[in-house]
Amino acid sequence: MKLQIILPLIAYLLLVAGLSVYAMRKRREGSFLTEYFLGSRSMGGFVLAMTMATTYISASSFIGGPGAAYKYGLGWVLLSMVQVPAVWLSLGVLGKKFAILARRYNAVTLNDMLYARYRSPLLVWFASLSLLIAFIGAMTVQFVGGARLLETAAGIPYDTGLLIFGGTIALYTAFGGFRASVLNDAMQGVVMLAGTFLLLFAVIHAAGGMHSAVDKLQHIDPQLVSASGVDHILSPTFLASFSVLVCFGVIGLPHTAVRCISYKDSKAVHRGIIIGTIVVTILMFGMHLAGALGRAVMPDLAIPDQVIPTLMIHVLPPVAAGIFLAAPMAAIMSTINAQLLQSSATIVKDLYLRLYPQQIDNEPLLKKMSGVITLLLGLLLLLAAWNPPEMIIWLNLLAFGGLEAVFLWPLVLGLYWEKANATGALSSMIIGAGCYTLLASFSLQPWGFHPIVPSLILSLIAFVVGNRFGHAAAPSAQASTPV
Repeated sequence: MKLQIILPLIAYLLLVAGLSVYAMRKRREGSFLTEYFLGSRSMGGFVLAMTMATTYISASSFIGGPGAAYKYGLGWVLLSMVQVPAVWLSLGVLGKKFAILARRYNAVTLNDMLYARYRSPLLVWFASLSLLIAFIGAMTVQFVGGARLLETAAGIPYDTGLLIFGGTIALYTAFGGFRASVLNDAMQGVVMLAGTFLLLFAVIHAAGGMHSAVDKLQHIDPQLVSASGVDHILSPTFLASFSVLVCFGVIGLPHTAVRCISYKDSKAVHRGIIIGTIVVTILMFGMHLAGALGRAVMPDLAIPDQVIPTLMIHVLPPVAAGIFLAAPMAAIMSTINAQLLQSSATIVKDLYLRLYPQQIDNEPLLKKMSGVITLLLGLLLLLAAWNPPEMIIWLNLLAFGGLEAVFLWPLVLGLYWEKANATGALSSMIIGAGCYTLLASFSLQPWGFHPIVPSLILSLIAFVVGNRFGHAAAPSAQASTPV
């Protein structure tokens, strides 16, 4: 049975490798950095939609989110739907203006945009280090999710699964670059949609129908079918916090924002908004509902994060389980490759070339550095994921919140507030990061709100106050090409 599950997965990984080889051969002439980290800004609407959706939907959405729905009930399914506008908000708020300015500045990374707007090396260094620290936590979550999938569904030991999964992603991202990443995202999005429909149908069937599944949940614990969830976790303050953390705040996620500067034209962004929102809606609702109803099929799981891979084994034929295994693997891989590339771009473009700008035209060196750094980052994350936590959703949300607290206001206000300056932006970043770190480290929730809410409020105040003590960059400086 395990072999029947593993073979479709091997075929899927070979397909990923094939797309990466294809992407390498399709690289365009011109700037290596623009091609490797942005795919020469050539994404169409469908690919943009899929890469936005699959980058956002990660191990937390396919493993951690359904695990939380399994534990807390149908209320968590409703809670997950606050994420539906995420793609629309990201492309709508950043979208056209962000892409136009990126082309004007010849920006390759998010920090290129920040430097071109604020002209502050200190701000870029702080942003770069914040990004790398948060991404270590976020990518570790994805590695844990991938290894747990292989462990539960295919019977592969956690450590072995981690090596297989992590090694595959590190290799194809390192050698294929952004173009390989988004092509795989498009393919992975289709796999995720098909897998979601397949698993949800099988779970409902195994539970004896929707009505029977809900009755069984109510018999296990009436709170599983209540809007407030088990232990009344879904309070109004939790709902507000979650909405900020996984919807509005997503605008400030660097690996999402960078996709807003890599599409082809305005037609692509309009199509991307529509298709991306539909894809996110289907995947969020389908996977979380499968996790919640899975409690009616298997009521006694000790680790909630194992609900999806265990359901695959329990309700699907072996070959179908192997095919579906590719769906959460796809979600995890698409998020990791986006974050790996962004981390590599930060080290090469924002840190190394800022120290050694004379190397900007040394293409052989930059090619070698970009590939090696991406590969090394992937291998280092294997070590970080060696001892996993019980529920990965909280670690993932912690990393998300840290990125949003640092980047949200400098990005949005930098685009839409003409008088915004580096003093205000840097003040916002420091206060946001400091407040979030303090509250999260000591598990403090003022008035019941998640740390992201007071952190974003204080960072906004810090931006406005700090802005009064600085000066806006000269228009000629803003329009210049950053290093």
